[in-house]
Amino acid sequence: MSGTEDFLLWLPPLIILLVVFLIGWRLKGWVFGLISAITLTFVGFLGLWQATMTTLALVLSAVIFCILVGVPTGILAARSNKFAGIIRPLLDAMQTIPAFVYLVPIVMLFGVGLVPGLIAVIVFALPPIIRLTDLGIRQVPKDVVEAGRSFGGTSNQILLNIQIPLAMPTIMAGLNQTLMLAMSMAVVIALIGASGLGLVVWTGLGRNDVGYAAIGGIGIVAIAIILDRMSQSLTTAQPRKGTGLFQKAVTLFKSLRKKTKT
Repeated sequence: MSGTEDFLLWLPPLIILLVVFLIGWRLKGWVFGLISAITLTFVGFLGLWQATMTTLALVLSAVIFCILVGVPTGILAARSNKFAGIIRPLLDAMQTIPAFVYLVPIVMLFGVGLVPGLIAVIVFALPPIIRLTDLGIRQVPKDVVEAGRSFGGTSNQILLNIQIPLAMPTIMAGLNQTLMLAMSMAVVIALIGASGLGLVVWTGLGRNDVGYAAIGGIGIVAIAIILDRMSQSLTTAQPRKGTGLFQKAVTLFKSLRKKTKT
């Protein structure tokens, strides 16, 4: 997280704006890319550039960790009903406990600061990507999986070449939810000493300075909307269609469906 924050602060703002424009252009068109760049420029003119980069580094670090932990856990849950039954109560508890309650054990165990805040964000944002990865893999048509096995595919080959590509839109939906939860929790953790846009909001509220708190809220809303739209465009993307086992299995599945209809 520190490396990501230092890198974002080291980059010139114009480079970051150009990268945001190119990413938005690639995902949703040049209009969205231009609006995203203008929005970040406006946030910078409010004097929140450093706080924005800190919040962005926090959210990106938390989301990357959630992906590294959540996707394999969801895959394991999809392949084992017993494991899914074990982690389901834990995920229910993680999603139903109020956000402020997470701060109590985090402060007791790790103290205050940005790193304990990152841990709280990870715990709070992890369940959706686990659940939707599990759901996406379970929703893959069994006929396609059987077609892959008929071509001699191993369990790992079927997982990597059939199940994950077909489940990718659902997994990306889980990523979108994780990203939004991480963004919302990034405001709450300012109560335990984490810096960023959340600290701007709480400082304004503590001073009874509505204007200062409002500009912090504007920065949070701007970043949240940009990240949400970008992740949503990944959610609606079509599954990858390769030329190996995936295409053979899907071709066989379609031919079997045609024969069944006739």
